[in-house]
Amino acid sequence: MRTVSAKQIQNLDKKAIGTYGVPSAALMENAGRGVAAEVARTARRRKFRRVCVLCGPGNNAGDGFVIARHLLNADIKTDILLFADPRKLKSDALANYIVLKKCGYPIRRVQKLNAGTLSAFARADVIVDALFGVGLNREVGGIFADVIREVNRRKKYVVAVDVPSGLDATTGKIYGVCLKAARTVTFTFAKTGFYKKDGPKYTGRISVIDIGIPEKLIHQVKA
Repeated sequence: MRTVSAKQIQNLDKKAIGTYGVPSAALMENAGRGVAAEVARTARRRKFRRVCVLCGPGNNAGDGFVIARHLLNADIKTDILLFADPRKLKSDALANYIVLKKCGYPIRRVQKLNAGTLSAFARADVIVDALFGVGLNREVGGIFADVIREVNRRKKYVVAVDVPSGLDATTGKIYGVCLKAARTVTFTFAKTGFYKKDGPKYTGRISVIDIGIPEKLIHQVKA
């Protein structure tokens, strides 16, 4: 399987948007819809009834919002937890946050682990990890480390969005803590870090989905 580094996939996305004119919002929508379809299939197969989507401070949160919208539209019970200040969300992540709000879907902002947050973890059959993406390059601390440890302690079925939070997508290094996924649904290409160092311990089963990157760019990477 062809793999790419974090920098390679970021450059690929930039070229798709800047050179080929693919809207970044379309890539996010395709990514979120694809992950939601995988989660829904898993839920039906395993008879899971409730999903909890964890959204962080960056663009990965936007993927999480799209995933949650599609799951809720499909009548799958879904809790949405946002571990960031919504006023600081940017671009497509902010746009998809606003869509959820306009749809009337509740988003719980979490600043510390409290009874409500722990209850959401406890009742979830599936936890969707949209905390951090391939751009993570620093130690995970604060509430994010607390969340990751708590979810791992509960041994929940975790679906990681693009990359498990806490894993370096290029090197397989762990940034202090990492969510242990049963499944990683990654975009366009698998990442080199999935197969290096600690990567295999945390990625679980890997699925690669198409999010609409032009085929011409895909062939350039495969060449």
